[in-house]
Formats: sequence, structure tokens, C-alpha cells
Amino acid sequence: MPLTLDQLNTAPLSEAMQMLDGLYEHSPWIAERALAQRPFVSLAQLKHAMTRVLDDAGIEPQLALIRAHPELAGKAMVSKTLTAESTNEQTKAGLTNCTPEEFAHIQQLNADYNARFGFPFILAVRGPRGTGLSKAQIIEAFERRVHGHPDFERQECLRNIHRIAEIRLNDKFGFEPVDGQQVWDWQEKLAQHSDAGYAEKGQLTVTYLTDAHRACAQRISHWMKDCGFDEIEIDAVGNVVGRYRPAAPDAKYLLTGSHYDTVRNGGKYDGRLGIFVPMACVQKLHAASKRLPFGIEVVAFAEEEGQRYKATFLGSGALTGHFDPAWLDQKDADGITMREAMRHAGLCVDDIPQLQRDPLQYLGFIEVHIEQGPVLNELNLPLGIVTSINGSVRYLGEVIGMASHAGTTPMDRRRDAAAAVAELILYAEQRAAQDGDSVATVGMLQVPNGSINVVPGSCKFSLDMRAPTNAQRDALAREVLAKLTEICERRSLRHSLEETMRAAAAPSAPDWQSRWERSLDALGVPLHRMPSGAGHDAMKLHEIMPQAMLFVRGENSGISHNPLESSTADDMDLAVKAFAHVLEQLSTEQH
Repeated sequence: MPLTLDQLNTAPLSEAMQMLDGLYEHSPWIAERALAQRPFVSLAQLKHAMTRVLDDAGIEPQLALIRAHPELAGKAMVSKTLTAESTNEQTKAGLTNCTPEEFAHIQQLNADYNARFGFPFILAVRGPRGTGLSKAQIIEAFERRVHGHPDFERQECLRNIHRIAEIRLNDKFGFEPVDGQQVWDWQEKLAQHSDAGYAEKGQLTVTYLTDAHRACAQRISHWMKDCGFDEIEIDAVGNVVGRYRPAAPDAKYLLTGSHYDTVRNGGKYDGRLGIFVPMACVQKLHAASKRLPFGIEVVAFAEEEGQRYKATFLGSGALTGHFDPAWLDQKDADGITMREAMRHAGLCVDDIPQLQRDPLQYLGFIEVHIEQGPVLNELNLPLGIVTSINGSVRYLGEVIGMASHAGTTPMDRRRDAAAAVAELILYAEQRAAQDGDSVATVGMLQVPNGSINVVPGSCKFSLDMRAPTNAQRDALAREVLAKLTEICERRSLRHSLEETMRAAAAPSAPDWQSRWERSLDALGVPLHRMPSGAGHDAMKLHEIMPQAMLFVRGENSGISHNPLESSTADDMDLAVKAFAHVLEQLSTEQH
């Protein structure tokens, strides 16, 4: 019989330790220390308690735990001395059935990894869904991580150990993250559609109104129908809109959703997670024949990334009345205008103004999104509360000096444009770091017609600065631009600067942020409040209604805009539960 939390919470310590035996390889002390924090309201709270025990233990006990683990397809497997748990996991991953070539390759990777780091390679082979990685995926992860930094690899091994313990704990308690697996599966299936030229390489790219983009819209609309949405449409800009009606016909709606387009060679979860989490909630409501005092409108926004055309937040902008008709004449790399692409997709351009929403008909907007950063991953937290979406400002600039001979121009007589920009980059880095939560990036850098033996006479660059408030962003920008002026004057250079984008910060509405916080508290997930460094559709809806976001932890150090972008079914399951709890709160408030 599966265990229950009540049994664990009330059992004597020795019995409770026996219940948790085998979670961490040969390390019962982790469970023992965590049990001192009983009672636990959820498995999520117990899982986090164990991660904190290991965090607080220090490096030497952490290394001892890593070294207590067997190598993948290693000597312990061959000699059949693995623990029962490890035997089960390695067998399910097919590691006990390797070809001689695969076995030899893994043995060499084991030897190289141990020689580099002094501990074995650890990977949760049952993977993010809990049902297992393939041998090819395991070997690919091994080959990538053998080149990692020692400090990072130690932490990555610990994160995988916690994931292994999480899955083992689920097994003990008979828990399966069914809703999270559903959301995970939707994202995997949607990722089967990718633009021509990328699909052939196995890369995920879905840009605005391509064949793959339109196929995604059709799939989402069909799944919305399966979930029980009452009204489903693909609107005049390609947004997929599903509406689940309220109990009373004149009631307001909760607006939610995110985008389904991707960057080039991107990940499967950016944006799409925020579509499927609320869809899972509607599916459960429909299955229970339950209506709420308000309706739920889920919008899969057609465009947010600005990859095919220079028109970011096109989908959500149409809902706020900020679709710019000038965008229709923009051309993509093949010379196709947006207007032509829309007509080819069967969209009616004349209907775009009608998409603007009346904020009086809505309670507000909430969005679930993968974090796209390392913070939650490093804190071993599945969910995070967004306090504000950072305001940002972008510039394209050029510093102009004098090109001259690299060998004959003395160092004190140079007018080196590139050296000036290098000095600016370092200052921007240092100045942003002073705030603690501001960021500044020079992502584009070019010396036009540069030669190895010529002092750069020109240097072109980009400058991206972001902060949680407009005032903080403006102070950062003011001081960085003043530094650019000072550098150029001191070095006898001139410069030009063009502001290309400015977006206001979007602080979360306090009452909506509080609803997310109450939902996490009910789930036993520790609260972590954080700004969003990336822009999201919520910052557009912020212009006309209150909004608040929930972040979901990403795997692989939270990497995003990258094929390694990942999250687990367990974390997605918690996101569905958190969303459902917000719906419960709103239902209580509306009565």
C-alpha cells in the first residue's frame, strides 16, 4: 500500500525514517534531519525540506553523497551490487542492455568524467516526465556535461540527485503528476511542428504564420475543444482563443494565456506552458461539469518573439488596441509582407481593430511562464512569484575614431573606437551590478572593415538595459550614457546613439500577486519573490488591466531560448494546482 503524509507525520522517527529509506543513496541522514520539520502539508514541502538539509550540510557531505552513487552502466551494474532503486532506474533506461559499442563509450565517458571532477556523473535517468530517458538522451547529456565547470557540475549532480529522490518519493506515496504529464505531453506533441529548414535539422522554430505556426494553431484549437471549451476561434491576427463560460451569462472573465511562437532553434516550453496549464484546469472543470462565477478566456498568442517581422507582442498588442497598421507593410527575409502572410493564412486584416478587449469585462490577466533563468533551479524551488516585469530600453550606437596603422601609432596617440566601447561594456556591467537586480548587455559588437593590423576607426554596438522599475532603469541608462560621453571626450572620439525600444516596467497588481502567494502557501511551496528580466505578454495586458505572473522552474540551469530548455512534469503539476487554487480563491471572492 502507498504511504500517506498522515502516516509519515505521526510515525515515530525510526519508523518514519524506514518509510523514507532509499531516497538518497546510502545517506539516511538527509531524511532524518528533514523529518525534524514535521508535519508536512504536502510532498512538495517534504521534498524542499530535504534539499535544504543538503544545502546546509556543506560541500564535503555533498561530495560524499555524490560519490555514494554508482556510475551509469558502471562496475556496480556489472557486478550486480546496485541498490534496488538504482537497478530499477538503470534497467528502465536500457543501460543494462547496451551494445558493446555503447557500453565501451559510456565506460570511457565515466573515466573521463571522474578524472576531471573526482566524482561520478549523476543523471536522473527517469527524466523530466518520470517515465525515462532514452540511451541516446543519456549519452548526449553525458557528452555535454563532461566539459562543464567543476562547481557547476557539483551543483548539477546534486540537482539530479534531488530529482531522483523526488521520483522515488512519488513511488513510495503512489503519486503520479497526471496533470503535469498532460501539460508536458501537449508541449512535446506541439514541438513536432517546426519551420522548413529547421525541422530537417531536428530544431524547433515556429515563426509567425508559417505552415508550422498555422499547424500549431490548429492543434491547440482541437485540444481546447477536447478540454471542453465552449467557444474556440482563431482570430484576425492568428491568436487561438478559447472561452469557458461562467455560471451566469453576464459575468466577467478571467483572461490568461501566453504565446505559441518560438525563437529560432528554441525550446518547447517558453510561452506554451502558459497556454496548457490553464487548459488543464478547464479540462478538469469540464470533466466535473463545474461552472465558476466567472468565465475563463485562454489566449494562445500568435506572436511575441518578433522573429519573422519586427513586431513583438503582436498577438497581445491586438487585444490592448495597440496593433500598429504600419506593421502590415513590413517584409520578412523572403520579401513577403505581413499583410500578404495574413491573407495567405486566411486572416481578415480589417477585423483586427475589433480584437481590442474591454477591460471592464475582465477580472484581470494572469500568466504562467517558465522562468528562463537559473534562480529557481539554484534554490531548488519549483515555483516563483513575479513581482514585476522589468522595464527596458535599447540602443544602437557607433563610436567613431580614426583608423591608423597598428604598428606605427603610439598608444598615447590612438583614437581607438573599439577600446572605447570595451571600456563602456565593463562600466555597464559594473553599474548594473550595483543595483543587484538591474542588467545591462552589449550583445552586438562590430568593427566594420576591421583588419588585424589596423587601429579600429569605428565600432558599432547594441546596448540593452533593464530594471524592475522605470526609475531604476532610467537612472541606469542615464549614468551609462553619461559614461559613454565621458569616455569619448577623454579619448577624442565622437559617437552616435539611437534609441530603438523602450518598454515600461509592469509591476504585478498587489491583490493578484497575493493570490499566487496564497496558492503556493497552500501547496507547501516556499515563497520566493522575483522580478522578470524577460518581457512577457503580461506586460502588454498590464496596460489595460491588472496582471500577475507565476514562474515555473527550468531544468539545465534554467536555460531558455535553447533546445536544452526543460521542466519536469512534477513542477508543471504544481503549476496546475497553483492555478486551480487561484480559481478557487476567485470563486470564493465572487460569491
